[in-house]
Amino acid sequence: MARILITSALPYINGIKHLGNLAGSMLPADVWARFKRAQILPDGSRHEVLYICATDEHGTPAELAAAAAGQDVRTYCDEQHEIQKAAGQAFGLSYDWFGRSSNPQNHRLTQHFAEALEKNGLIEERVDRMIYSIDDARFLPDRYVEGTCPHCGHVGARGDQCDNCGRLLDPTDLIDPYSSVSGSKNLEVRDTRHLYLLQTKIEPEIRAWVDGKTGWQQLAKSIAYKHLDEGLIDRGITRDLAWGVPVTKDGFPRPGMEDKVFYVWFDAPIEYIAATEEWAEATGGSWRDWWRLDEGAEDVRYVQFMGKDNVAFHTVSFPATIIGSGEPWKTVDQLKAFNWLNWYGGKFSTSQKRGVFMDQALELLPADYWRWRLTAYGPEHADSAFTWEDFQASTNKDLADVLGNFVNRIVKFAESKFDGVVPEGGEAGAVEIQLEADIKAAVAEATEQLEAMEFRKAAVAIRAAWVLGNEYLQVAAPWTALKTDRDRAAVGVRTGLNLVALFARLAAPILPFTAPRIAASVGVEDLSWPGADEDLLNRLAVGGKVEAQGVLFAKIEDAQVAEWSERFGGADA
Repeated sequence: MARILITSALPYINGIKHLGNLAGSMLPADVWARFKRAQILPDGSRHEVLYICATDEHGTPAELAAAAAGQDVRTYCDEQHEIQKAAGQAFGLSYDWFGRSSNPQNHRLTQHFAEALEKNGLIEERVDRMIYSIDDARFLPDRYVEGTCPHCGHVGARGDQCDNCGRLLDPTDLIDPYSSVSGSKNLEVRDTRHLYLLQTKIEPEIRAWVDGKTGWQQLAKSIAYKHLDEGLIDRGITRDLAWGVPVTKDGFPRPGMEDKVFYVWFDAPIEYIAATEEWAEATGGSWRDWWRLDEGAEDVRYVQFMGKDNVAFHTVSFPATIIGSGEPWKTVDQLKAFNWLNWYGGKFSTSQKRGVFMDQALELLPADYWRWRLTAYGPEHADSAFTWEDFQASTNKDLADVLGNFVNRIVKFAESKFDGVVPEGGEAGAVEIQLEADIKAAVAEATEQLEAMEFRKAAVAIRAAWVLGNEYLQVAAPWTALKTDRDRAAVGVRTGLNLVALFARLAAPILPFTAPRIAASVGVEDLSWPGADEDLLNRLAVGGKVEAQGVLFAKIEDAQVAEWSERFGGADA
């Protein structure tokens, strides 16, 4: 048995997430968590999987969104946490715990890490020259300042990062800056004191840590080395805000920083640990043996899932916090990064309300339609585009024609011609022997690709197994064999029904709502991942009841595509 800790990037609290957020972090983490939970090990045990996520509630996104909603930030975050938690559940995201970065556990741990870093000489107070908005009568933290990126010329770059070129920025770097609160350009630079994490002092340790991650994919490692090769900078870890983790020293407000909080990008990754503590307190479990190497975490495999815009913080800044503390904390073993899922060539955007959002998607179709599309055609090794036309084509072909049609076709035939049971009679022949070899190869390929977190390739292998089932029915043709050889027809039906049971198991990590219905159609509940040595085509008991579960996937019609394009935008978006 392995102990596997999984985290996905924390969703900001500034509104419900769009399909791009889902595809680039939360959904692949869920698919992999479900896959690992479903595996049966040689000794009959299963992996111990802990999937942790939380709402990222501090910083300017929450303050700006709360102001726009006319609410105080605490009330806004309370409501949004529940909304985002419910949205995740509706999409089948199987978090073991969905926490909150505003909870006391994260406050305590963030303050602990800051003090540990300072004791190791890695925190320094500095006088900053920061942008002050005269019209807003306040200092503007980085995300409150927008302008033109000095590196790529992108208009609308934020003061912490340019989403176009990925460079990390300071607000004073921006050309033609303006306040994102009021739009005012009546800005000036004033002195203010802040704490800095001295990343430059531990750059060799961070590089050595990245060097040691031999199994990382190229995207994640290239982003890490890009920042290391450009030269790390000391990063400010406090901000002039009222909402966040208070800045303390020795358990009391830090003198001169009573009106400041820790920077959201300092406290948010620490919430992975804090949310695990929340889970432990709620369930009676233990969190320290998941995170402390001196308390049992040596055997934990820690995997992170995130979009490429978050990689720099998780390969440089958060490791700097963990390593710099000098304490034996668990660091990530495997970081799986994703590219952008684009909306007709442009970007999905929460702040600009562009694209389809999780709640809206479920108004249109059930979750499994979206889960398949975003997994099988996700932005894994390159940016990918979502279009209504492609969504229609892939859904109709993969889910309705290949999977749904196979299941309903063979189950209904068994109902009408074999009294609704798994029939007896006949012996497997050359066709079934070849089918078993082909099916085992497809299962082995799907297993290998899921182990490697290659989700698109895994989906290709799973779909290939479904196709093999359809091809088998065309060859075995039990409806034709029934006219002259009932035993031969029984073999075809029995084999087809066993394929239905297998296809439910293969589909379960990606299609968790539909897989139980597929399994129920042949009277079983087993959704474990198929093992290499199983007899895959003879698992159903002869005489077992079968019952069609209705249409599994309705085809998307042209009229629906036209309606959705009118509502959300289409090719002209």
